[in-house]
Amino acid sequence: MTVWSDGRPVPVGGPRQCCVLGALLVHLGREVTIEQLIGYLWNDDPPRTARSVIQVQISHLRRTLPDTIATTSGGYILDVDPESVDLHRFRRLKDAAAAAESKAAVELLERALECWRGVPFSGVGSEYLDYSVVAPLKEEYWSSVIAWATCALELGRYSDVVSRLTPMVSEELFRERLHHLLITALWRDNERAKALSVYEELRTRFAEELGVDPGPELVALHTRILQEDPPEKGEGSSTEEPGTHFVVRNDLPRDLPDFTGRQDSLRRLDEAARAGEDRAQVCVITGSGGEGKTTTAVRFGYEAAKRYPDGQLFIDLYGYTTDREPLDAASALGALLRAVGVEPEAVPESLDERSALWRATLMGRRVLLVLDNAASYAQVSPLLLSSPGSMTLITTRNELSGLSGARFLSLGVFDERSSLELFGRVLGDERVQREPEQAREIIRICGGLPLALRVVAGRMLSRPRWSFAHVARRLGEQNRKFRELQVEGQSVESAIDLSFQSLNRDQSRAFLLLGLMIGSTIDLGGAAALLDMSVEDADDILQELVGVCLLEEPQGDVYRLHDLIGAFSRDRADMVLSAEEADAARLRLAEQYMATAQHAADLLGPRGHEDVEVRPGYRTELSGREDAENWFSLHQENLAETIEYFASHDNGEYAWRMADAVWRFYALHGQMGLLISSHQRALQISDKQGNRRGRAVTLIGLGIAHCLSGRFDESLDFLTEARDLLNSTGDSRGLVRVLANLGMVYERVGRLADAAEAIQGVLDYAVQLGDTRLEAFQWGGLAVVKQALGEHTEALHCAEQAMAKTTGEDQDEARAQAKRVMGEARAGLGELDLAFQDLNEALELSLRLRLVGNQVYVHNTLGIAYRAAEAWEEAVESHTEALTVAERSGHRSGDAEIRSDLGITYAAAGRYEEAAAELEKAHAMATERSERYMVARAALALGRLPAPTMAADRARELLKEAEEVFTELGLAEAEEARKALEDPPASLG
Repeated sequence: MTVWSDGRPVPVGGPRQCCVLGALLVHLGREVTIEQLIGYLWNDDPPRTARSVIQVQISHLRRTLPDTIATTSGGYILDVDPESVDLHRFRRLKDAAAAAESKAAVELLERALECWRGVPFSGVGSEYLDYSVVAPLKEEYWSSVIAWATCALELGRYSDVVSRLTPMVSEELFRERLHHLLITALWRDNERAKALSVYEELRTRFAEELGVDPGPELVALHTRILQEDPPEKGEGSSTEEPGTHFVVRNDLPRDLPDFTGRQDSLRRLDEAARAGEDRAQVCVITGSGGEGKTTTAVRFGYEAAKRYPDGQLFIDLYGYTTDREPLDAASALGALLRAVGVEPEAVPESLDERSALWRATLMGRRVLLVLDNAASYAQVSPLLLSSPGSMTLITTRNELSGLSGARFLSLGVFDERSSLELFGRVLGDERVQREPEQAREIIRICGGLPLALRVVAGRMLSRPRWSFAHVARRLGEQNRKFRELQVEGQSVESAIDLSFQSLNRDQSRAFLLLGLMIGSTIDLGGAAALLDMSVEDADDILQELVGVCLLEEPQGDVYRLHDLIGAFSRDRADMVLSAEEADAARLRLAEQYMATAQHAADLLGPRGHEDVEVRPGYRTELSGREDAENWFSLHQENLAETIEYFASHDNGEYAWRMADAVWRFYALHGQMGLLISSHQRALQISDKQGNRRGRAVTLIGLGIAHCLSGRFDESLDFLTEARDLLNSTGDSRGLVRVLANLGMVYERVGRLADAAEAIQGVLDYAVQLGDTRLEAFQWGGLAVVKQALGEHTEALHCAEQAMAKTTGEDQDEARAQAKRVMGEARAGLGELDLAFQDLNEALELSLRLRLVGNQVYVHNTLGIAYRAAEAWEEAVESHTEALTVAERSGHRSGDAEIRSDLGITYAAAGRYEEAAAELEKAHAMATERSERYMVARAALALGRLPAPTMAADRARELLKEAEEVFTELGLAEAEEARKALEDPPASLG
């Protein structure tokens, strides 16, 4: 890898730096995540300091390439002119060649190939980099070589092809298409003996090293060389069978003029076509009814027509068609053979003979064959093309398992942008722009299903007075949705019903029960409970429903129904299933969620209340914290729906206990909306039923949520009421939990003495019980308080006590918190090497455990440590990353603290205007939240800024405020404020 500037090479550092730069260049203009860079450098075995190493490499690259690398929420983006990068210039020229005639294409491809100066990333990176980045780049190169040679042959430049390809075949010993082109060029250049020799060398190599013969196209070429004279320059080779006069035709249906979206799908089909120079390609477009499989295939056919000069053939196999049986393979072959010019009397009777004649007739030709609406593998297998450079494109609602070597493309539904674009193309942009929110509501109701959106657009087109709001009301009316989603010849309900009617009895029952799922997804364990069968039997039937595209599997063993398919399922379930069967199924699933949520909560951390016994038959077994995290992450919204289910069925005891089981996960991962809404619903049913314990426990969860969201006054109100209720009920375990959380809130608002007292009370209780897990958390909390007081040595001692109590993997959360405080304390003591070591370990643990809140504080503390090391850029980047993670996750309790630290860092770096801006934000935010300690801290830092950044009167006012608040809180910083007033900076004069 070489970087040039003004005609001179610029050094870019060692292998790691080259690897990082190369990755940014490959993904030019797109985010490259830190996780990607770690994989590129170290596979799946990175060192603990991997993230820090990458930050250092980026810092060095920024000095080499100033103003080109931007930091994103998850990684970095490089922004330079694509024309200055060989790879992107190569791709532009290659794409231009694909759309050009042969003569121009050859020139463009020659210029493109000149951009290659060797193997990309040579000598750097990991195996993961090699197969995920380098291998695809090399395939792009060989695809362009093959495209150049193909065009050059068409122009009769045989000797040029021989000169270029002869050394290349020694690099790619088994690339058949490359050898095919070289042998053809030699033969056409009257080098028949040499052509036969190259073939024989290849055949021997295949036999000795692979135990196979060359492919049929090479064998056919060899036979022609042996039997025929070379064709005249520019003359093609005939492969026509007797009784055949090949007819080039385009059978594609009409292309929709308002075709919308699917650009990524079309790009992937184009990539498959480009990769198919040396073999026949098979691509399968799958999806449920109404997703636009046929229209996408047809659009690709028109766009790629020049690539297939020998014809674009289309046949409907009637796999899912009302009142039509699927077309059998023999009948389809008969129709296709006659379409390409085979005389009717020359079409054989048997399926095997028709298939053989079909392949022979198309051999040597570049044809696109679209097999639409396929039902099974047996239906399409005899129809597949085998000629190199051809493509068979299949659309189906089934899996078609057995199609080895095929590329599968699942369309899915439209996103909002494509949906709005479709409305705009059919109805006009002005009509959409008049009611954008109402249009989005219709998209939501239709679930982005293209057929449904097109039906709506068609009805509105013929009814110009209908507004989007009017249509949304009609679609929202009870039992009217599917009636509204039909026009003449098109019906969403009919499209789904065709798939439903193909199900057997067991599949049909399972499909109807799945429509009753709680939430929008269900995993294998939940499905087993809902369907009342074993996990193994549930797995089989779910896969069968996925196979007919009635059920989606967005990830392994996780399933969902499209909104409209789900509505269809529920409508049919109302007609077919009894109310008792439906209610029993939903209760089984709700209890499965309850049992597993309690089990998972036990693995995440100390619990304040005992579990309630639930029917154990369907509980998902989890082996450790990571399993629990993953399960909660997968079901986080479903669990909120389960709380609503219990509450709406007047099961208040289960509602508050479910809320208590999920609070820690919601809190750790910043899901404040779910945490608050689920606890509010549990609080409602507890109040309705007079459940004082349920109210108290739910108030604790609400107090935690409001604290993490930065609403400290509300948090204290909730926790204080919970404390009083639990005191009155004699719930000592619940009371300890309240004290622990009050300590956290007291620390945030600067009541550090109260915080220490509350935490010490919980610590004494944990020691009395011998609960080392709870001890570890409280020592960590006490360390935070000591650090806030500036008592670094005491903070370090408390954190070390916490570490001593964390003996197992189930205590990694407490270990992550303790390591973070140890790092901050050591930074305060000037032990920077040890500080960075502790903080990197804390960050690694927090990332692995997905402790988003701790990640926020670790990033901020890294900023403090970098500030102490006078690494200003890295310090600012760390503070900024803390704010980014906080905003993304909803952990906003530390915003004022982080902005204060960022402002202090800017001031230490001499960037006073930026310091003032951040500190003013911190001061205003802390004032609004009643965060008294942070108000004083920001005021002290602002008052110390020099003139002219801070006016004298304003500085004096801020310092007085800081002194008053610190004095009120009984904190030593009051003396710092007094000294600043007595010995002011230049601004105070």
